[in-house]
Amino acid sequence: MFIHTDDITAYIPQRTPIVMISGILEVDGPKTRTGLHIAPDNVFVENGVLTPPGLMENIAQTAAARIGYIARQENSPVPLGFIGAVKDLEIFELPPAGQMIETTTEIGGEVFNATMVTGKVMYDGRVMAQCEMKIFINPQIQ
Repeated sequence: MFIHTDDITAYIPQRTPIVMISGILEVDGPKTRTGLHIAPDNVFVENGVLTPPGLMENIAQTAAARIGYIARQENSPVPLGFIGAVKDLEIFELPPAGQMIETTTEIGGEVFNATMVTGKVMYDGRVMAQCEMKIFINPQIQ
């Protein structure tokens, strides 16, 4: 599976210039993998690298892509989600602009409209960042 940038905004609520995934690589149960080509003019690039807020947004949008993918499969509108909390954020390196990163999120639990996910950003076989996020879904806002 690869859903490319041209179609990706049908799966996530974000719009340019805040779109932080280039495509969905895999949605398999609780696991989602996405790719992002880091454009040099990305709003989260400074001094030639993707900044920590960009890494966090990339993880959050990877989690959102799973929800959007499932909604599209069910012919439902893609719901809005909000980051409720970030826990144990670790930034090891900042990936360079012009390169591709791959991000994986995995659902740890879902209670009502709250979803706990773990996320990890990889570049060139190395972990760039990882964290846990609590994401709230509001199915009323689309």
